[in-house]
Amino acid sequence: MKLPFTNRPWKDVLVAAGFLLVCGLLVFAAFWAYHQFMVTPPYVDPDRFPVRGIDVSAHNGDIDFVKVKKSGIDFVFIKATEGGDFKDRNFRINYENAGKAGLKKGVYHFFRFDRDGVEQALNLMRAVGSRRPELGLVIDIEKAGNPDSIPPEIINTRLTEMVDYLNLLGHRVMFYSNRAGYYDYLAESFPGYPLWICGFSQNPIYAEWSFWQFNHHGKVDGIKGDVDLDAFCGSREDWKRYLRGDLWPYTADRHE
Repeated sequence: MKLPFTNRPWKDVLVAAGFLLVCGLLVFAAFWAYHQFMVTPPYVDPDRFPVRGIDVSAHNGDIDFVKVKKSGIDFVFIKATEGGDFKDRNFRINYENAGKAGLKKGVYHFFRFDRDGVEQALNLMRAVGSRRPELGLVIDIEKAGNPDSIPPEIINTRLTEMVDYLNLLGHRVMFYSNRAGYYDYLAESFPGYPLWICGFSQNPIYAEWSFWQFNHHGKVDGIKGDVDLDAFCGSREDWKRYLRGDLWPYTADRHE
């Protein structure tokens, strides 16, 4: 008995095989492009950007910050809260141990589009307490992880409420976002605020920025697995002045 496949003309078989080959090549090309342009980090000149840092959360597990510091890391942004009630379980231990190791610290909050701005500020302040991190408080605002049903004007109102509340308490406020998030939520509504930009090209954004997150898959002694890598936009002398408060906000465009 003949198999059904053997009844097909060889031409049809070759066409099918060619189609599968083309599909395979397209998948490979897409994977290569993603790895090349979305995953592979850019070259960050150590002479131009000598001050390096990381950002961490409970996702990074237990961290040996003494080893982190010895590896050449100068600062760390630590996740504290998200939305109106979520608190990162490792915030306090990360903050305490990073300080003991001699790292300069910033604290960040993931902003939820669907929660009241003052409510989110209160959640952050309950975690921060009387702490005054050297790099201030960061509001992480981006589409990823947020509902897409909230009108832009509502997002802007809630974000403004949170910023105003933190400013009234005397905290330095910085924003974290990617290119799309910056232009969608920050460029027009919050000019002049320091920006911590996420980008994977040699020029992360054509706007002023203070810190640059350039790698999601870094390797640093004292941390198991991948960790985000960051850079300050100026020299080590600029860094000292920044920490003294002489250059707040300090931006790449101003440096250049």
